[in-house]
Amino acid sequence: MTGNRQFSLDLLIVAALVVLTDIFVLVPPLSGSFLRTVLGLLLVLFLPGYALTAALLPAKKDLEGIERALLSLGLSIAITPLMGFGMNYTSWGIREIPVLAGLSAFTLLSCGAAYYRRSRLPETEAFNITGETFTSTLKTEILEEIGYGTSKAFAALLIISILASLGSLAYVIGNPRGEEPFTEFYILGPDRVAENYPTEYTQGNSGTVIVGVKNHEHRNVDYTMEVRLENHSMPLPEDQKYISLGHNESLEEPVTFTPSVEGNNMKLEFLLFNETEKSIPYRNTHLWINVTKET
Repeated sequence: MTGNRQFSLDLLIVAALVVLTDIFVLVPPLSGSFLRTVLGLLLVLFLPGYALTAALLPAKKDLEGIERALLSLGLSIAITPLMGFGMNYTSWGIREIPVLAGLSAFTLLSCGAAYYRRSRLPETEAFNITGETFTSTLKTEILEEIGYGTSKAFAALLIISILASLGSLAYVIGNPRGEEPFTEFYILGPDRVAENYPTEYTQGNSGTVIVGVKNHEHRNVDYTMEVRLENHSMPLPEDQKYISLGHNESLEEPVTFTPSVEGNNMKLEFLLFNETEKSIPYRNTHLWINVTKET
């Protein structure tokens, strides 16, 4: 059945647009161009759904051209969040490159599946857009099959709604909201991971944790750090008590303290104050520790 018939023009265009999108995102000289945004929108909002529709509905009789386009848009809007949701539970996370790779692979594999399923059908029955038929198909689907009266008005309203949605999304992407200012403040165990914190102490003996501060405030900030055990302040070196960081600067270093009181399940607090509020902690974290008498 396959014979010498050509690869479908629509699938070739979809595959080419996927490759172009990858190039415009990954190649630094091109990643700042407007085409990167346009291609990115196509990859997120149309191409995966179109490829999947082509794989699921390979025959002409399955669906008309304009219905395929609308279904492609709907499926893409469903596929992209689902892929992001799935990646959130992997080591890659929801980041630009993993999501790009996932959408690209999904779309190209769907194109391959669509071509295979179309090749199993007689050429006259398989949905296909070739260079010779593209103009006539476009005219037939858009100008003739829309019809008149109510059907034409409904189709026009639907197309306008889709274009308005795409325009709104493009505006949001092109004018992103500025990042909210914040500061990261955390403690790590001796192995620089968020576990295996030392919680058992002997009175008079020292303990150490790693304290991290990261400034994302879009300005220089002078911080003051304090360590308290059951609301009693513990001494800290001056360079650890007073911390000055510029925007996107960070500090991560060991802090040593010596519990001076005995007790079980005591609250060991790490408090971070900013330069504008000295009485209420800006950030805080804590451990529960046990301190026994020295034998």
